Amino acid sequence: MTLINELLQIALTAAPWLLLGLMIAGLIKAWLPETLLQRWMGGRGLGSIVRAAVIGMPLPLCSCGAIPTAIALHRGGAGRGPTTSFLISTPGVGVDSILLTSVLLGPLMAVVRVGGALVTAIVTGLLVGFTREAEAVAPAATAGCCSSHGCHDHHAETVEPSGLKAGLRYAFSDLLDDISAWVFAGLLLAGVLVTLVPPDTLAQFSGGILALILMAVVGIPLYICAAAATPVAAGLLLAGISPGMALVFLLAGPITSLATLAILRRELGNTALTVYLVCVLTVTVLVGWLFDAAVALAGWNPVEQASQVQELLPHWLEWLALVALALVAIRPLRRRLLGF
Repeated sequence: MTLINELLQIALTAAPWLLLGLMIAGLIKAWLPETLLQRWMGGRGLGSIVRAAVIGMPLPLCSCGAIPTAIALHRGGAGRGPTTSFLISTPGVGVDSILLTSVLLGPLMAVVRVGGALVTAIVTGLLVGFTREAEAVAPAATAGCCSSHGCHDHHAETVEPSGLKAGLRYAFSDLLDDISAWVFAGLLLAGVLVTLVPPDTLAQFSGGILALILMAVVGIPLYICAAAATPVAAGLLLAGISPGMALVFLLAGPITSLATLAILRRELGNTALTVYLVCVLTVTVLVGWLFDAAVALAGWNPVEQASQVQELLPHWLEWLALVALALVAIRPLRRRLLGF
């Protein structure tokens, strides 16, 4: 019963913010056509790399969903640097995961997560931009994609948004289908960690550069969307890991996957792939190490911040949001209620 209570408590806390994030994602999807992205990401200099990183952050695409969009932008004229920057920043954070991070891990972690993803995208984009154009590499399988529909369906959805209804249909059907199973798994794992793992269990393995590198090595090949990674990181933090390790997991896990690496190798070549991996590993570990140092120096407590944020909403609103999410997550009910 303790596990069920913890799982329910985490789900109630997350539900209103996830619902709000999906609604905002639908609005962005409806009003931001791909042709506009191509114009903003044109060029090969630092400005286009920064723009690609900033533009990608709020977009409602996971790691696998970002792949076809990034490829289309690259083949439409975006440089290697902006393409890489977009490919990192887009799945790294989103409006839903930022809201979830703020409520489960505190506003400080949310701000640092956004900043860390931005720095990782810009630095990696800059260095990949210096690599030479790649020769064609044999197409690789994209195993590990998040959606049962596949990457090409994501691309079909991103080419021509057609109004508010289409945007909301995307957010509460395709996007929700992509993340719902992963979010549930993340909530379940967080509940297990909070219930069964004493707070000091992982503390002995926490701290130091080797622990941060290990967390990055675990996160880089893993496929987990940004929203699903958030409750897992919260559970790990409550189980005793350092805030820097939680941050490394939040950065390294969502921004890449085996599918991303395979497509990157095919489109940009082995040299670009090597630079990409080294940059993601190095920058995320460095950001985590600096965050741990800052937390220790300033005496911040992200867990305490999160508990204060979780008290902002009334209990009835949390239940209402959770029920609404559950209804739209079940496809037959969603078709009947919304026609999606």
